Amino acid sequence: MFPSFSDPSCLCRASATPNGYFLLLLIIYILIINSTACSNGNCQVLESCSSVTDCGPGLYCGNCPAMGKNQPICTRGQATIPTTIINGLPFNKYSWLMTHNAFSIVDAPPLPGVQRITFYNQEDTVTNQLRNGVRGLMLDMYDFENDIWLCHSFRGQCYNITAFQPAINTLKEVETFLSQNPSEIVTIIIEDYVHTPKGLTNLFTNAGLVKYWFPVSKMPRRGENWPTVTEMVQENHRLLVFTSIASKEADEGIAYQWRYMVENESGDGGVVRGSCPNRKESQPLNSKSASLFLQNSFPTFPVESDSCKEHSAVLGDLVGTCYKAAGDLIPNFLAVNFYMRSDGGGVFDVLDRMNGQTLCGCSTVAACQAGAPFGTCKNVAVSNTTQTGNAFGSFSGSVQLSGSASTIHFPNLLYFYLLFFSFLVLQL
Repeated sequence: MFPSFSDPSCLCRASATPNGYFLLLLIIYILIINSTACSNGNCQVLESCSSVTDCGPGLYCGNCPAMGKNQPICTRGQATIPTTIINGLPFNKYSWLMTHNAFSIVDAPPLPGVQRITFYNQEDTVTNQLRNGVRGLMLDMYDFENDIWLCHSFRGQCYNITAFQPAINTLKEVETFLSQNPSEIVTIIIEDYVHTPKGLTNLFTNAGLVKYWFPVSKMPRRGENWPTVTEMVQENHRLLVFTSIASKEADEGIAYQWRYMVENESGDGGVVRGSCPNRKESQPLNSKSASLFLQNSFPTFPVESDSCKEHSAVLGDLVGTCYKAAGDLIPNFLAVNFYMRSDGGGVFDVLDRMNGQTLCGCSTVAACQAGAPFGTCKNVAVSNTTQTGNAFGSFSGSVQLSGSASTIHFPNLLYFYLLFFSFLVLQL
């Protein structure tokens, strides 16, 4: 209780040390706050944290300095699997997370004795990406070292300074995941620079993936619905593979990507607010002859520390613009760099809203109710407080948004720019 200044016995103490009482109250307040603060895995999205162990399942402890948000908070690192809430609809009714250049991983070991000079797009292994709810992988494949490698390139050619690893290594990770998760469906989009005859056929055969292959003959060609996810799982057609080379559909039975999906511009052209142009190889976004829609949402040159800002409110705006450009069609795949980085809910919250609108007419998929009429929604929180419903794996906590990764790899990106411009000069 505050001292009474009318009490003569207290006058000298009160006037002499008023700051002492304020300090005492401040200490009591801090003790109360700390006693009620979350910790030990109890913290939820947007709540302050000091370590990864403070945050609940599917979350990690990170910040977003690019937006001036330096205080670490629990941040979503795992997607809701929509089929665990609403199952049995055609495949093209769902929206899935896709990682751009899924193989281009920070700290991936270079070739022996070689300093890799290239850029990076992701921060964890393909296995961890799949465990965190990624269901689409963009892979760049090249003839290299008498094999097929995952690689960045200059003018369509792989070099030892831009190479990552033989493609079969990553495909075996996919096979392991599909084997361990018999109700999951994965899509692979290949930027294809493989010219070895039957090269991709042999690659997928040797990786043990042919048994999951969705046949080209069963893919809808005129914008019809795809089979239901239930049918695809029952028939074990759980791997969709698309190539950027049209002739391989006839030669190897690999679907030519732009015959079955529309796609917006990639790189900087695809992240301009208020604009959503189609990629030049793609049909117009509002074409009704393709029933899948891939939205690219990543800049031409990836910067780790900026990606949390790219996955903030602006991402939802970009999806809304592309939705209108496609004739009110929700994208089926949302492709991003550094998918886990955000200022809270990130790409995961955006996907929840996308699936909620399509699957049940609700503001988030968390509000959907299996068997309920369309538009019947549970009363749940939206925005950055959506809880994950993914039962597959848990976030490892290996990616902390301290900004150190960007500091480490920025020099390599600078070398990449210099080397790139050197190539251009040589061509003049």
